[in-house]
Amino acid sequence: MMSQDEIIRFIRSQKVTVVTGVDKDGFPSQKAMFAPRRIDGRTVFYFSTNTSSQKVEIFRANAKAGVYFYKQGKDKYIGIQLRGTMEVLTDRESKASIWQPTDTLYYPLGIDDPDYCVLKFTVTGGRFYSEGKTENFQLTDDEA
Repeated sequence: MMSQDEIIRFIRSQKVTVVTGVDKDGFPSQKAMFAPRRIDGRTVFYFSTNTSSQKVEIFRANAKAGVYFYKQGKDKYIGIQLRGTMEVLTDRESKASIWQPTDTLYYPLGIDDPDYCVLKFTVTGGRFYSEGKTENFQLTDDEA
């Protein structure tokens, strides 16, 4: 099993994240997204997305969420599953905090583009998988 800091380093090294919510019919709805733009401590992750997206609609109705990171190596697969809650943030301060200049490709009106928002994921627990072994874990912001 990885330490909490190793888990966060692993997550920071990934380029893609699979984000899952629960739709209005109670079914899981997954979406591949870019990795988190920012991670506060070990328990709060920020993603950028379109306000008009289906996932925003899903998270506004039901905050339960899962986030999955993985790496398939030549000899080893590692998967980190996190569960928690997802908030949709549309205030300017939150949007500015993760804004990148290249975002104008997707949001031509800049930080104030109404189709730009932030997903804030707060971790409540996790599960680690590697080499046929799984283990539940808790991430905390306390120093180990």
